[in-house]
Amino acid sequence: MISLALIGDVMLGRKVDEALKDHMRPEEPWGDVMPLLKTADLRIINLECAITDNEQPWTRTPKVFHFRAKPSAIETLRTARVDVCSLANNHTLDFEEQGLLDTLKHLEAAGIRHAGAGRNQNEAADPAILTVRVGHTHRVALLAFTNNEPPFAAGPDHPGTNYLPVSLDPSILRRVERAVADVREMGVDTVIFSNHWGPNMVQRPNEIFRRFARAVIDRGVDIYYGHSAHVFQGVEIYRGKPILYDTGDFIDDYAVNYELRNDWSFLFQ
Repeated sequence: MISLALIGDVMLGRKVDEALKDHMRPEEPWGDVMPLLKTADLRIINLECAITDNEQPWTRTPKVFHFRAKPSAIETLRTARVDVCSLANNHTLDFEEQGLLDTLKHLEAAGIRHAGAGRNQNEAADPAILTVRVGHTHRVALLAFTNNEPPFAAGPDHPGTNYLPVSLDPSILRRVERAVADVREMGVDTVIFSNHWGPNMVQRPNEIFRRFARAVIDRGVDIYYGHSAHVFQGVEIYRGKPILYDTGDFIDDYAVNYELRNDWSFLFQ
C-alpha cells in the first residue's frame, strides 16, 4: 500500500508572493499539515499560478485575475516535497506563453514533475509517471485536464493546456480511454485523473459533472481528483474508487465568502 497526499489549488502569487518575499518562511503556507505531507509517499497539487519574472499579462481574451509568483516561490513547493503539479487550469497562461515556459523550466530545475500543460499539444497531454518503492515498486500516473479557459489550449506548435470539455460525447470519452490505456501499457498501477473543471463558488457538482466523473472511473481511472470551484465539494465512492469532486483551495490570498467558506482547506490522503 502507498500513501498519496492530494491538495487542491495552490496559488503562490500576489499577497502570498509578497509575504514569502518579506517575512514568511517557505514552509509556513502549508501550516500544520507539513508532518502529513512528509509521511506521504507522493504529494500532488494543482498549481494555480505561473512561476515567472515575465510581467506581460494575458490580454488576448478578457480575464479578470492574473496570478504570478516569483521564481523564489519554488522553495515553498520544494519544502513541502511536492512531487508533481497539475498545470491544466485557467491561470497557467496568465502571463502569456512565456509565463508557462518559465514555469516548466523552474519546476523541472527543482525536480518537480508536471502534467496538463506543455510546450505543444503532445507535451501538454503527456502523463506524469512516478515510481514509489515501498518494499515493492508501485507506479502512479497523473493525467491532467481542464475544461476552463479554452483559449489557453495547447496546439500542435504552441504552448498551452490539455483542454478537454466535460461531455459524455463518445469522442471525449474515447480520448480518456486512450489516455488510460496508454499508461496501463507502461505498467502503471494507479491512475489519477486530475480535472480543473467547472465554475467557481459552487458547492455541488451538477448532474453532467457527476455522470462524467463516473464515466471516467468506468474507463479505468482509480482516483478522480477535481478542483476549480474554490470550495470543497463532496466525495463519492463509485465502484470502490474515490471521486473527489472538488478539493477546494489550499494556499491563496482570495477574499473569503463566509457562507461558502473558501478558506476551509483539506489534505486528502
